[in-house]
Amino acid sequence: MKIIIIGAVAGGPSLATRLRRLDEDVDIIMFERGQHISFASCGLPYYLGHVIKERDSLIERTPEVLKEKNNIDVRIQTEVTAIDPEQKIMTATNLVDGSTYTESYDKLILATGARPTVPKINGLTDATNLFTIRNVTDADKISDFIETNHPHHVTIVGGGTAGIELAENFQLRGLTVSIVERSEHVAAPFDPEITEILEKQLIKHKIDLHTNANVDKITEQGKSIHLSSGETLKTDMLIFVTGVVPNSELAPAAKITLAPDKHIIVDEHLQTNVADIYAIGDVIETTSYITGLPIQSVLSSAANRQGHLLADALLGADLTYRGFIGAGVAQVFDMTVSYTGYTEQTLEAAGVMNYQSIFITPFDHAYFYPNAKRLNLKVTYHPSTGAILGAQAIGHSGVDKRIGELSVAITGNLTVHDLPDLELPYSPPYSTTRDPLNTAGYVAINQLNQADLMVPLKEIPADDLKSAFFLAIHEDGKTNTGSITPNLSIPLNDLRDRLAEVPTNKKIYITHRPGLNNYTAARILAGHKYEVSIVEE
Repeated sequence: MKIIIIGAVAGGPSLATRLRRLDEDVDIIMFERGQHISFASCGLPYYLGHVIKERDSLIERTPEVLKEKNNIDVRIQTEVTAIDPEQKIMTATNLVDGSTYTESYDKLILATGARPTVPKINGLTDATNLFTIRNVTDADKISDFIETNHPHHVTIVGGGTAGIELAENFQLRGLTVSIVERSEHVAAPFDPEITEILEKQLIKHKIDLHTNANVDKITEQGKSIHLSSGETLKTDMLIFVTGVVPNSELAPAAKITLAPDKHIIVDEHLQTNVADIYAIGDVIETTSYITGLPIQSVLSSAANRQGHLLADALLGADLTYRGFIGAGVAQVFDMTVSYTGYTEQTLEAAGVMNYQSIFITPFDHAYFYPNAKRLNLKVTYHPSTGAILGAQAIGHSGVDKRIGELSVAITGNLTVHDLPDLELPYSPPYSTTRDPLNTAGYVAINQLNQADLMVPLKEIPADDLKSAFFLAIHEDGKTNTGSITPNLSIPLNDLRDRLAEVPTNKKIYITHRPGLNNYTAARILAGHKYEVSIVEE
């Protein structure tokens, strides 16, 4: 059997090497239009920040190694330009000498990934200091520019986690950094409870942050950035991290079905609608393991697992791909931010409106052990079944551990009802006797059992907005959150002693504030016969 793999960064090499381990006789050819294969694209920011010292350490395999160790024919700087499914041949062009030739195949796999996209901006084409970053060649260009031009300031357009990682690493190189993000918050699709903490962390570390801002035009060959806010940023270097688009150009002529956003649609066997043609990695649309809805598969870890599974399936194993969950983590100076599954933003974008969420801030390890800090954890779940739809967290330690455990819980079809029963390792330096995941389960179950306490802001009667009593529960000196101005603010620890200040002849609404304190306050008030609700925003 002859198998051709187009794309050799993440999923392609995983597939090829697994195939060879399973079968010595299969003929494997892998094409890559770039200069490098099997490189750690997620490590590129850390190479630019000199955290990773050796460039070659980012390249796991070379064509020579794959040929020598695995007998895999790897052809770099060679672009596949056409696929003929009826004849089962493909056409390739050598980008060095321009020669063109064809290869037949029995099975063909598209592992072509995605490429950076840059918005259309007036003056963009005149910029001589503009870069994107997706591969080792891009990193080389950026590194050469820094070494040659000695820039003092860099502007990163795009405030996702990739842009934030770059910001930290450019600062390590001694550059002053600005981030321009068109959304209200950086680090989409994290929810505001998480991004507000993350933004404070960036500002604390002297990152110049511009949210809710578009780049209207670029002048002075990229050295002046004019924002929609009216501000002008002077910069020496421009990095665009504004998203990616799938490399699916080969698909239409081969009659391979694409989603509206141009991702290749695959089934549970990672097969396209065309016989003997499969696809894996960033280029595909698969289904969500959580909801069954269409979803992009955009992580190198997923691409590697898909490649491994597909190798077995191509050689006859009865395996299916169960769907994409999505789990990511990023370092933000001395904090960590992580997620798995859906956030509220991605649920609503997918049209899923029936969900609940809890937000808690327990200590990341025993409070009496040195350096205990708050772990900010949000879990989203289905209000009827308790199925975990997603989770996100930010903190100083144990963040990736908790999110990883919740990803396992999703994979195992656990619900919030199961979280209190999780038996997790405890020692004062590492956790609390009741782990934050246990606490998340308790809070979610309390929320489900006391659903009548929760009132969405838009469902508060107009008469209540005029006549009810709105109470904020927070410590002195803390600012109010939410859109309602409270009649009174009382710290939770003082509530029982100050009940006389809370009227008994009015309905009490506890104003929006993420965390457990509002629920605890509501239970205190209900225990003293108050009619009380908690405002959801």
